[in-house]
Amino acid sequence: MTTPAPEGYDPHAYAPFAVTVDLAVFTVREARLHVLLVERGQEPFRGRWALPGGFLLPRESADDAARRELAEETGLGPGTVGALHLEQLRTYTDPDRDPRMRVVSVAYAALLPDLPEPRGGGDAASARWWDADAVGPLAFDHDTILADARDRIGAKLEYSCLATAFCPAEFTLGELQQVYETVWGVELDRPNFRRKVLSAPGFVQPVGGPPRRTGGRGKPAALYRAGDATALHPPLLRPPSTDASLSSSSSSSATEGHDR
Repeated sequence: MTTPAPEGYDPHAYAPFAVTVDLAVFTVREARLHVLLVERGQEPFRGRWALPGGFLLPRESADDAARRELAEETGLGPGTVGALHLEQLRTYTDPDRDPRMRVVSVAYAALLPDLPEPRGGGDAASARWWDADAVGPLAFDHDTILADARDRIGAKLEYSCLATAFCPAEFTLGELQQVYETVWGVELDRPNFRRKVLSAPGFVQPVGGPPRRTGGRGKPAALYRAGDATALHPPLLRPPSTDASLSSSSSSSATEGHDR
């Protein structure tokens, strides 16, 4: 039931505008960071690639709309969409960001390992995974949203346990290191990385049972699962791109973007 407007308030005094959601969905495939894109089946930008998303329904929250649009446009099942780690990124309000009308977009970043191949649906002609470093110009302002999402993920990996969201339920420290190297685009020193991970309280927990052989001539690797911590103390600061080792925890930290 719609609540009547308060006395003296005229809702027609303000120009109406629409609200949408856009999603930057990432996964690691073949040691490369990939992002989920859809080919637009309607104008504007018909035939161009874009982030999945769409308009909020009248009685729908932004979070519910994000999951609904992701399922509709990619064909991902309810279980897959429901398990996604969705994090609100920013709100994009440029008056000219959509040629149809004034549209405000709430953007999200989503992470999950081993996501299935998507298929187009809704108003998306098709959907596919793209190497995040090989994405061409996108529709609307989605290049900006994608760049902001990558920056946010890179920063979050320094101070939170978010990297485990890219890993399967049980993983080796080598697989966890690969996540950091893929997202940051740098090579990390293995002993230093292992020491920092195991010294961070609650970051990972060892899994009982025999270790798992991961291929090659090396000895079987121990398995871990995500711990109960959400923040890293001390943080794992990313090194300069020209440095092959992790920066010490006393290095100056980068400032993370604010949620809005």
